[in-house]
Amino acid sequence: MPRNIVKYLRRSPEFDLSQEELAKELGVSRGTIAHIERGGEIKLSLGLKIAKYFGKDPREIFFLDDVV
Repeated sequence: MPRNIVKYLRRSPEFDLSQEELAKELGVSRGTIAHIERGGEIKLSLGLKIAKYFGKDPREIFFLDDVV
């Protein structure tokens, strides 16, 4: 199960972006976007930047199953 919905948001009709396009918008590499979409860990600052870009609360995007 993915730990986030970044890929879903990126490919949604509202945004319809490639990994490369989203990476450029966020100032990161395409590999970083791929890593995030596979559920890899990221810095809080990048998570907040992603949430702001998509106009969402970070909790709507990133699932923290292991947080008490």
